[in-house]
Amino acid sequence: MAEVQGLVNELATKLRKRKVEGSRETARLTAELFRTVISQQRVTSAALVEVVRDVGQKLIAANPVELAVGNIVRRVLRIIRDSDLSLEVGGLTLVPQGDDGDIVEEDDKPFLLSDAISQTILHQPSLVAQLESKPNLVRHFEGKAADKTPRSWQFKHQIIEGVNDLIEDINTCHEQIADQALELIHQNEVILTLGHSRTVKKFLYAAKEKKRSFQVYVAEGAPKHLGHVLAKELAEKHLQTTVISDSSVFAIISRVNMVIVGVHAVMANGGVIAPVGMNMVALAAKKYAVPFVVVAGTHKLCPLFPNNPEVLLNDMRCPSELLSFGEFSDCMDYSIGSGAPLLNVVNPAFDYVPPELVSLFVTEIGGYHPSYIYRLISDYYSSEDLVLQQKPAS
Repeated sequence: MAEVQGLVNELATKLRKRKVEGSRETARLTAELFRTVISQQRVTSAALVEVVRDVGQKLIAANPVELAVGNIVRRVLRIIRDSDLSLEVGGLTLVPQGDDGDIVEEDDKPFLLSDAISQTILHQPSLVAQLESKPNLVRHFEGKAADKTPRSWQFKHQIIEGVNDLIEDINTCHEQIADQALELIHQNEVILTLGHSRTVKKFLYAAKEKKRSFQVYVAEGAPKHLGHVLAKELAEKHLQTTVISDSSVFAIISRVNMVIVGVHAVMANGGVIAPVGMNMVALAAKKYAVPFVVVAGTHKLCPLFPNNPEVLLNDMRCPSELLSFGEFSDCMDYSIGSGAPLLNVVNPAFDYVPPELVSLFVTEIGGYHPSYIYRLISDYYSSEDLVLQQKPAS
């Protein structure tokens, strides 16, 4: 347990110091950590849920802006609940057989099922039968003895398999999203993107590898100018690329056939949290009726709304990304208690783009309209886990 706690503290420190770059890498490391944590825990549903919640709260507190951490915590909790439920249902499954022991046809199953239920009601089951048919009763026997039971082993094995599938989905999301590139990018089209996104880069690479000829406008993404990095990488793949300033998006958008961007998080209402400047691009696309397409893995799907108290819509970055301290030192007040400084610098990291400005989401499982996001949330998350931090009892 000490080793596991050390791994939790190590990842929390990396998140706090912003040493993990990108939502995909954050999601992968978080899922791998939970796989290790679960493998070292007692195999009871309630105990695992409590441990995952505790570890999740610590990781979220380390970097509240990185919503992918909370998404993975909730996904793992859903896996635990589904595994527990499937074993309960499996323990109560009836094998339909006739009086002579033959397997019964499909049409006869409802009648045999009702007969079996009536027999259970009329005949008092034995204690052994109750214990075998009620997996919940076994949960009270915790510790090493419980871990050695077949059901406990199957429960842990099923959860770890589910987490492994989650990690595999995270690792392959870029490739699965890129496989859909030909359905959206057509010959001789003009694509606009902003900043640098690995998902967008893989998406454009896939279309180029399939011999599609198209042109890409890359807005530089000030103040970090990560668009310069993306433009260089695209040019190395022999893609016709043009770098433009963020302020010239409205002047260029009329020539564009489609906007394809990556985002930081997809919210429950279909809105997105994206790099700063993205709302301006979305408004320009809406004005000129240009499709605004978001490519994002399902690990970025957040079951919270933008106005939720747990959601920090923005992160203020270092002012030095905008201004050189030496050039503006004369405008700053160094004295203590003598009033406000003459110059303030605000450097937000993100924009919020409402769902009405988004045309389509492309994920590793397909394309969806913003109005369909609520269905994906119900598939991936449990309503019991939307709020991870439990309120203290009054």
